[in-house]
Amino acid sequence: MKCRIAYLTSQYPRASDTYIRTEIKHFRELGFVVDTYSVRCPSRSSMVGNEIQQEHQRTTYLLHGSKRRMLTSMLYFAVRRPGCLFRAMGLTWKTSMPGLVGRFKSLIYLFEAAVLAQAMLKTDIGHLHNHLGENSATVAMLASLLSDIPYSMTIHGPGIFFHPRYWTLGEKIKRSQFTAAISHFCRSQCMVFTEYEAWNKIIIVPCCVDRCFLSKPVTMVPETHRLLFVGRLCEEKGVPILIEATRRLHAAGQVFEVVLIGDGPLRAFIEEQIREHQLEDCIRLLGFQTSERVMDELTRARALILPSFAEGLPVVIMESLGLARPVISTRIAGIPELVDEACGWLVPPSDIEALVTAMQSCLSSSREQLLSMGQAGRERVTAKHNPEYSLAPLVAAVKESLDAHRR
Repeated sequence: MKCRIAYLTSQYPRASDTYIRTEIKHFRELGFVVDTYSVRCPSRSSMVGNEIQQEHQRTTYLLHGSKRRMLTSMLYFAVRRPGCLFRAMGLTWKTSMPGLVGRFKSLIYLFEAAVLAQAMLKTDIGHLHNHLGENSATVAMLASLLSDIPYSMTIHGPGIFFHPRYWTLGEKIKRSQFTAAISHFCRSQCMVFTEYEAWNKIIIVPCCVDRCFLSKPVTMVPETHRLLFVGRLCEEKGVPILIEATRRLHAAGQVFEVVLIGDGPLRAFIEEQIREHQLEDCIRLLGFQTSERVMDELTRARALILPSFAEGLPVVIMESLGLARPVISTRIAGIPELVDEACGWLVPPSDIEALVTAMQSCLSSSREQLLSMGQAGRERVTAKHNPEYSLAPLVAAVKESLDAHRR
């Protein structure tokens, strides 16, 4: 009999969640049946490419459909599992957000959890795994209590660490079968907000890069002076710093191009800055793109540039190094656990001058130097961020949970 597990997150699938799709693909290759659930459906602009469209078709959305489905699910637990429902209602009250709006949202999470729990019981799910620690983790925790199906979660950061007590991170970790942290830094932050007795539940499961980024033959760094940014166009990614650094280099006469893949709340600001500073010839915005297009743009760039203020450990850094392209980034969170001077440049976050200097160094380096740095990074990613290595602790923990659930 095949092992059946469920994966949950707040919005799935999107162009930016390659790490989740890679995990799910790996579990399916190992013979697991994986049902995917999402609290809500992502925007159409973020669902690019055939792979994402196929995942969209096979994903169940908890907020899709009539309110009657939620009421029916709650009635199911009131009749069939009243004790579980009573305990879930108590946990909802205990972990609810402050204020009337917070209480209302927490109640909605309970209704969503009822839909999920009923669906998992019908399909004989043995374990539930959730990505990210905010609203979907609350739904997972409550669904686990309603169904008696154990749950786990992967914590990435940085968002959950902005309001860890608001989202009752410690309670979620304590009640989980296990919690996966993507880096040592991430694990340490989970420990800060968790009782010492639950620290042993926090295991390290590094994000992995899709095999296509590691199997592609290494190509020579192009002569073109191009840098590539991939990520949300938002403040925490340091996008305004990147635009200002680009403006200064352009004003100094440096001939180069910065290509931005992604979208977000700062897109209008970036477009305004491009017009105001006449940067049309050195900044291009491509919006959301498929993994294949990201791969192509990385091979056509000298380096990836990601001047973030807050991160976990970005998968796009692994993708860049996997293609033997060095990285310009910031000395924050889990990034120094992968990137150093051997394969890139790390600068203090928000330091525009340091970022300009790093960009100049990259643009003036020989193609051979850049390729050597990229290959050093490729070796690290191949060794520690391939699915077989990095997901081994997660697979082992899920199997242990399934065995315990069967008993």
